[in-house]
Amino acid sequence: QVQLVESGGGLVQPGGSLRLSCTNSGTIFRLYRMGWYRQAPGKQRDLVATITSGGSTNYADSVKGRFTISGDNAKNTVYLQMNSLKSEDTAVYYCNLDPIGRPGYYWGQGTQVTVSS
Repeated sequence: QVQLVESGGGLVQPGGSLRLSCTNSGTIFRLYRMGWYRQAPGKQRDLVATITSGGSTNYADSVKGRFTISGDNAKNTVYLQMNSLKSEDTAVYYCNLDPIGRPGYYWGQGTQVTVSS
């Protein structure tokens, strides 16, 4: 069973930084893609960034150059460092785990990020 535990959300001023963490405390997969999606009120859930077990990363155009995703396989944790935050980054951020080649697609409970002065 997979359990994704997120932390690190909060309120920050425009231009500030936050770091989100997501730890998989359940079944560990050798091959996977983990990442972050976000959903603003009244909008669909969109990709922010992903990283594979091999270290390949993918970013939404809107966050390139500002956000960095990284992983610690030993801790089964993925991080999202968010810099130069803008008001349009305000959303609930969800951690996601996709076990490559295996059934299942998992979500965390979500963490609120609010960028406001």
